[in-house]
Amino acid sequence: MTRNDKRFVISSALILAAAGLLVAIYFAPIWWVSLTAPNYPKEAFPDGVRIHFHMNGVFNGCKKVNKKEIEEDEALDCVHEMDTINHYVGMYPIAAGGVIERAFSPFLVGLLVVMLIGFMCRRPKIRLVIMSIGFGAIAVWMAMTWYGKDGLKYQSAGYLQALVAALDQDTEKENGPPGASGNDIIERLRASLEKSEAAEKHKRAEDSEKAENIAHLRATFERFQQRLPAAEREAWNGSGAQMMRWHYKASLGRYFNNPAEINPMVKTMSTVANIVFWGIIAAMLLLLWGARKNSGVLYWLLILVPMALPVFFVIEYSGWLWWYGHRLNDMGAFTVKPFMPTVLGQGKVAQFTTHSYPYTGFYLMLILSVLLALAALMRFKMSKDDA
Repeated sequence: MTRNDKRFVISSALILAAAGLLVAIYFAPIWWVSLTAPNYPKEAFPDGVRIHFHMNGVFNGCKKVNKKEIEEDEALDCVHEMDTINHYVGMYPIAAGGVIERAFSPFLVGLLVVMLIGFMCRRPKIRLVIMSIGFGAIAVWMAMTWYGKDGLKYQSAGYLQALVAALDQDTEKENGPPGASGNDIIERLRASLEKSEAAEKHKRAEDSEKAENIAHLRATFERFQQRLPAAEREAWNGSGAQMMRWHYKASLGRYFNNPAEINPMVKTMSTVANIVFWGIIAAMLLLLWGARKNSGVLYWLLILVPMALPVFFVIEYSGWLWWYGHRLNDMGAFTVKPFMPTVLGQGKVAQFTTHSYPYTGFYLMLILSVLLALAALMRFKMSKDDA
């Protein structure tokens, strides 16, 4: 085995490991933020009011407290609690940030995985075939999800759960879809699960929860439409585009219902989302063009873009924090000057101490970057030897 053959094997193993990490990163919490204050005692709030940022949503970071003097049936919904705190100074709900990124996150992760597999191949013809199939599958999946009827069923379960929780609909879950009681749904689900094997139980439970979340989103959407003038109502089609547009509008107006201010923001975000959709398609075609050979800027982008994932996340995260702190609504109970929330470390806002730190997913991103940097260096040395 030649030196370049050894480099190829090792670099390929590193790239495959990085591709696996990308999948793990998608499901892992990437960053956590918490608020602590005297009125949130450590005995009841050991981690403060804490939330976890994932690629596909923002989730509760508070745990159930088990103490003699404290009785909790379930953990406090700290996403809702933080929204309640923030709205007093005019900050929009957490669900109003990163709406496009969260909606497109599964497609973007899939795109990065295909890019890495393409870079791993030494032969351009094989690379083109693999990338064409991978990009084609992602494009179809994305189109069915974003524009297709009932496209939400192709979204991740976590994304849908985050949408439901953001609208504070968890307490209504037991009502079930129209025409059925929550108890009946639970009993039917329990009966079907008892007849299946362990692995099948988990899948059925997940599918049932996903379908239930879509049903609740639809019911909430239709109730929302009934409050609008007849000329402004729209029928449910279950597409990702419709859900993002409506959910963003509902999130913005949750505390500050000012249509004159909200509607232009929704229109702008919908336009940007459509641009992102076609931008991803264009990026795929551009990368396929660059994959025709083992050199050039487009070829090296196949590994450099995934390698820079931690940098992209920090830029994105910082940008949205800036937006939250500089787009304060005048309807807030207290007036504060625009400010930049703390990106990393501890900060202070009124009587609250803010904590913002990386979590499991971000550390996995750093490992991914190291693996890809080593793989890229090996491939660079291979290209020099082959020249």
